[in-house]
Amino acid sequence: MKGGVTHLMLALAMTLAGACQAATLHVRAGDDLTAAVRKAKAGDVLEIARGTYRANLVIDKPLTLRGVDRPTISGGNQGDTIRVTAPDVVIEGLIVRDSGDDLKDQNAGIYLYPGAHRAVVRRCDLTYNLFGLWIEKANDVLIEHNVITGKREYSSPQRGNGVQLYNTKGAKILNNNISFVRDALYVDVSHHALFKGNQLHHSRYGTHYMNSYYNLWEDNDTYYNRGGLALMEVREQTVRNNRAWGNSDHGIMLRTLQDSVIEGNVVAGNSRGFFIYDVEYIKLNNNLVVDNTVGVHLAAGSKNNEVEGNDFISNREQVRYVGARDERWGAKSGNHWSNYLGWDRDGDGVGDVPYEANDMVDRLTWRHPSVKLLLASPAVQALRLVGRQFPVLRVPSVVDPKPRMQPSNQQWSEWRGKHFPGQ
Repeated sequence: MKGGVTHLMLALAMTLAGACQAATLHVRAGDDLTAAVRKAKAGDVLEIARGTYRANLVIDKPLTLRGVDRPTISGGNQGDTIRVTAPDVVIEGLIVRDSGDDLKDQNAGIYLYPGAHRAVVRRCDLTYNLFGLWIEKANDVLIEHNVITGKREYSSPQRGNGVQLYNTKGAKILNNNISFVRDALYVDVSHHALFKGNQLHHSRYGTHYMNSYYNLWEDNDTYYNRGGLALMEVREQTVRNNRAWGNSDHGIMLRTLQDSVIEGNVVAGNSRGFFIYDVEYIKLNNNLVVDNTVGVHLAAGSKNNEVEGNDFISNREQVRYVGARDERWGAKSGNHWSNYLGWDRDGDGVGDVPYEANDMVDRLTWRHPSVKLLLASPAVQALRLVGRQFPVLRVPSVVDPKPRMQPSNQQWSEWRGKHFPGQ
């Protein structure tokens, strides 16, 4: 017992001694910022006054770099503007710009090297860099309230990503605004992360996941990209209460995905709302899929999924599905389909006949789009009924046995018309 107390007191004394040795150093406009970083001791705070500093910094000890009135650090269009190799580094309140252009060397505004654990980057502007933030083998980092823009005059293949995570754990990417990069967030082999409150736009993908597990993606907006969110070869994801709208291809892509929950999202005004390919054992619940060219594109044996409580409204084509057998959705509580033509004689809110996507009329409109002008006519409704009565005329379809007569989301009309510019 006495030995334990002695060790505790020694540790406390060492901590207090370290705190006493830490200092706040002031860097003024015109000072040599590189020299100031080199001279600082572990734990020091460098308060950097407003001005422009030409530097390619290497931070190899725990330091805090704090900007006062938004100073600018320019990398001179070469290398990394700031390279962090030590743990427990904080960078806040800076404009960080002008990294190099070498995609092979992954030049970045801020590059967190392996071992830069618990780094914090907050309230910074990272602009005109190849990659905004590259995070490699650095765990428990916090990236929040930053504005990240790439080299917008470059074509997409020439750009880097806004935030790239590779082989990390426990990252928190919160409330950032990222645009004009290749992919706003690129996540590869990174687990147990939280992505929340981000605005991701005018890029190839808002978020591109690869080989990453146990992550939460919540309350983000992805818009005016080619694709909003792409989850590829991942499992154990939760994608909740996000908004993917106005993307020129898909809102949310689920490709080779298992054991995940996709719930409460708004997917509006995209070419394809959901693109679901080779997906099993997920829960796709309580999403609003509205005013997309194709609501859901379902392919490659995607089955054994729970699809309940969704609102499919005013999509030009509700479901595009080609398969060998019917796919059953809504077996528990059903989904709402705005083009359902059945009835509810007992008034329980559930249609009396199942909903079928891809029926004879749907296939006819794919081949002859002008037929859409007649969708509300009695002749077309009769054609749907004929298709149900003569099974030889039908093909495998998504079938909802309990179609709900009314949508759950009463604000669905607010999401109409949010298309990619020019579409």
